[in-house]
Amino acid sequence: MRNIVLEHIPAAPMPGRQVEVIERKGTGHPDTICDSIMNEISVQLCKAYLKEFGAILHHNADKSLLVAGQVEHAFGGGKMLEPMKLIYGDRATYGVKGKSIGVEAIAEGAARKWFTEHMRFVDPNVHVRYQNEMKQGSAELVDIFNRKSGKFLPANDTSAAVGYAPMSEAEELVLALEKFYNSGDFKRRHPESGEDIKVMGLRNGKKMNFTVAMGFVERFIDSETTYFRRKEEIWDAGLKFLHGKTEMDVSLDLNTLDAKGRGINGTYLTLLGTSAEDGDCGQVGRGNRVNGIIPLNRPGSSEAAAGKNPVSHIGKIYNLLSFRLAEKIHEKLGNGAEVYVWLVSQIGKPVDHPHIIAVQFAGAGEADLKALKPQVDDVIEKEFDHLDRFIDELAHGKIPVA
Repeated sequence: MRNIVLEHIPAAPMPGRQVEVIERKGTGHPDTICDSIMNEISVQLCKAYLKEFGAILHHNADKSLLVAGQVEHAFGGGKMLEPMKLIYGDRATYGVKGKSIGVEAIAEGAARKWFTEHMRFVDPNVHVRYQNEMKQGSAELVDIFNRKSGKFLPANDTSAAVGYAPMSEAEELVLALEKFYNSGDFKRRHPESGEDIKVMGLRNGKKMNFTVAMGFVERFIDSETTYFRRKEEIWDAGLKFLHGKTEMDVSLDLNTLDAKGRGINGTYLTLLGTSAEDGDCGQVGRGNRVNGIIPLNRPGSSEAAAGKNPVSHIGKIYNLLSFRLAEKIHEKLGNGAEVYVWLVSQIGKPVDHPHIIAVQFAGAGEADLKALKPQVDDVIEKEFDHLDRFIDELAHGKIPVA
């Protein structure tokens, strides 16, 4: 049996609190780009390791910096003066026992592929330069991969993660609005909408405001007049979408730095659909949590999951597993309680046996913990008994991290 502890916390569930603040950094935000690309690098390394060596070897591709380029903006389309630069690194196994894989080529190929598939106007061969900083791992951490006992490796770090369920209505709305604006259907109707979309949601009681930043792709904007007309259309579409999703009193503000009469300087234009082209650098770990949002009212993990290896690094495994466990427990109990799951590891101990699994319940009244424990234990034990399946999903990129 695993060390499972239940606790009731005397706090109102999130919808019962007065103020709630949630952020979502969309597909083209520089931080989301870094998280997404580094996780794709890990996925591609996992596939290569499995193909060449029959097992996933030591790697942690969880450090990157997307250095902003430089652009000359113009209505109707500007030009790139200096490309963006993606610096990616940390540690990877290049080979064992006389066999090797092309880590640098795999990493750069994964990055180019991601840009091609997710950013309509970024040419990965023209608009981005790449700098590989993937080095060999330390002897002790590499040796963890030789210490497998049973199905699972030892944890390669002492750390903690926390997940929760369910998402509040406000959290779901923030996530849904960004996905609506970045959907294929919306982009077909509004190709001028760039992928770099940030949504800040502020709920105060039953009122909720959404502040949206969205770069407009300048090749589709021939004048300031056109910009503000398209902006009105996009604002209206977003507000109608929200009204169809909630009965809360909602308002939406779009590109609040804009100022009519100032031409280029009073509009949010983008050449490529991302502020990384000239306005903002990106970094792993500064973006969304693994449930797709930045919920500022919630406890959060200190680890960035993106790019960490999925077989021994609990910074990835526990980050995502804590949310899955919370969702499964919430679904199993069906009592409306808000569930938080904390997982703590000890370096060198098997990843399927955390130091502690703490399950917290927030609700109006004190939960009957003794009655709930058998059901909670059952959910947790089943998930850990099938942890190898979960790890396989992570290794093949079937679970998003951003």
